[in-house]
Amino acid sequence: MVGVTRLAPHDPVPLPDAALPAGAPMMMPVQDLRAVPEPMVRPPADRAAWLPRLFVFGGAFALSVVFVGEMYGVLAVAGLTPIEAVMLGLFVVNIAWIALAFLSAVLGTFALLTGKGVVTVAPRGERTPDRRTAILMPIYNEDAVRVFAAAAATAESLADADARDAFDVFVLSDSTDPDAWIAEEAAFRALLRRPGKRARVFYRRRHRNTEKKAGNIADWCRRFGAAYPCFLILDADSLMEADTLIRLALAMQDRPEVGLLQTVPASINRNTLFARVQQFAGGVYGPVMATGLGAWARTGGNYWGHNAIIRTKAFVGAAGLPTLKGRPPFGGHILSHDFVEAALMRRAGWQVLLAPTLGGSYEESPPSLIDLATRDRRWCQGNLQHAKVIVARGLKWPNRMHMITGIMSYAASPVWLMFLIAGLLLALQARFIRPEYFTEQFQLFPTWPVIDSERAIGLFVATMAVLFLPKLFGLLVALTSREVRKGIGGPVRATASVLVESLLAALLAPVMMAIQSAAVADILLGRDAGWNPQRRDDGSVPFSEIFRRHRAHTVLGLIMGVSAWAVSLQVLAWLSPAVIGLLLAAPLSAMTARLGTGLALRRVGLLSTPEESVTPPILTRADAITAEFHNLLGPPSEACKRLLSDPALLAFHRASLVPDRPHGRGGIDETLVLGLARLESAESLEAAVSYLSPREKLAVLADREGLDRLALLPHAKT
Repeated sequence: MVGVTRLAPHDPVPLPDAALPAGAPMMMPVQDLRAVPEPMVRPPADRAAWLPRLFVFGGAFALSVVFVGEMYGVLAVAGLTPIEAVMLGLFVVNIAWIALAFLSAVLGTFALLTGKGVVTVAPRGERTPDRRTAILMPIYNEDAVRVFAAAAATAESLADADARDAFDVFVLSDSTDPDAWIAEEAAFRALLRRPGKRARVFYRRRHRNTEKKAGNIADWCRRFGAAYPCFLILDADSLMEADTLIRLALAMQDRPEVGLLQTVPASINRNTLFARVQQFAGGVYGPVMATGLGAWARTGGNYWGHNAIIRTKAFVGAAGLPTLKGRPPFGGHILSHDFVEAALMRRAGWQVLLAPTLGGSYEESPPSLIDLATRDRRWCQGNLQHAKVIVARGLKWPNRMHMITGIMSYAASPVWLMFLIAGLLLALQARFIRPEYFTEQFQLFPTWPVIDSERAIGLFVATMAVLFLPKLFGLLVALTSREVRKGIGGPVRATASVLVESLLAALLAPVMMAIQSAAVADILLGRDAGWNPQRRDDGSVPFSEIFRRHRAHTVLGLIMGVSAWAVSLQVLAWLSPAVIGLLLAAPLSAMTARLGTGLALRRVGLLSTPEESVTPPILTRADAITAEFHNLLGPPSEACKRLLSDPALLAFHRASLVPDRPHGRGGIDETLVLGLARLESAESLEAAVSYLSPREKLAVLADREGLDRLALLPHAKT
């Protein structure tokens, strides 16, 4: 049991050789997915949960039955052929997924318009938390200046809100790029030397980044968790206003049965067309979807890995992740850890809540389709990995549903692709292959491969309505708020923005279908995604790279288009949305990745968000500190040269090294041995840098002997 930690007087700003507070260790046991643990808390039963759940899941079932019946009528004019049976089965999967999302949007719209079923967080008033909360910023090979500028802005805004003693900020690095590591240390020292009051800021880099982000957070819990009743996680591209941070901490203080409280961050700070489409969609359609999710999930909500506050006792006691049996991609460490951690905390009795209407929570979105695809590849693997977790004993069914929807968010793409291919094969069969109308020896009537075209058109229109209506619901809710209505450009511009977003989404959808289908296929073939850092800036992607990434999609579109045209113009028209999107994949990806296109739409007031008309104060502050740090630290530089040209930074770096037991064959770190050998053969620092691989450089910089040998090499003064 963890006791409540009362606040001590504000400590002085840590010296460069004191980057971490005193340890406060906790045990974090690994959870057994095959056994049901004893509840850690027993909150009262939620007796009102059945009604919204019946509406969403019962309504989705009823709607699916109606649509499947219509699809059967379309296909079974003269009985189902094998291809038609496959099409019907694929349609069942897709329409069930679409119907569930539609009914969640309906519920979210009702909840937002009436205020019923929405988790709210009370205003702060004059209160300040009387317990210290940690703000964790796990990073991996990120832009150090931006990260520490965000940390400084957060710490200073808390001081301005008279809450400097209620929060500590931890930047938790898992960086494996030696240049990024030393840049982090330089930026941290720059932060410490900024004048003025702030909450305390600490920095730690792990020598071995086992279990990736989940292991990074768990390591902090085991080392420092006992000193903090709650911690809040921000990603490298996340920000929160001080008022929001304080309100979340007070909410956890007032509601001891809550283990996790998740906000819905608004997407900000991007200007490429692709990012602006995402920002607008998230700002207008996102609230109804998130509120619908929270309204039926109730106390069994979900966790998205950041912009959420977590009770340390609940997390440490219930969310220790096991290693799944087997090799990656399905075995090994759990990649999409957030869904699982929420499910394990709920299994232990803790409430997991979603607060969709709480403002002041922000994140950045990928600037291009290629960046989204890179991130999605890792998320796809993590979500499909949940197939091994979903059967764990004791999980609440809403948490199982979160995992199912996570799996379907990627599995729906290959299902859709197979549905299109099956439809095309059906048309090809009817056009070019002489059918066997009498498939059985004594069959009285023939089996004709025909469909009801008129009924098919009606079904298509109804399906498009179910897909498009949630956008209109989101627009309706947005227009009811004066602040939001003004921020999205008023009714006329907002409606035009919905049309622009819908057109671009329709063109990009088949490309995402192909990308995600390939990702699912890769995972099923056993190919691991690895762990790649995300690109955070708005820079355009070279067209050569864009074409390379999309040439397979273009070929797929060409094959589908030619095949459909060979059958009939009607079949080509049916497939035209997918064919056009795939054929335009490369130019569309290039156009949406450009800053100029996005800024042009911004100038005419399209795809606007409220955060653009009134810039969040925390973003303004972070941008100002980022510019200040860039001026102070200069452009990015090579790690070894940077250290040896700055004695104070070198001293800080040396003091921050922790002894680490050698590992590898016979207890020998082979990478370090090879790196030291290369230093022996180098005649200058510049030569040594050119000889060392990134891994060898990292090992040398983490070793005191390696630093000594580097310092002895002649090098040009800077």
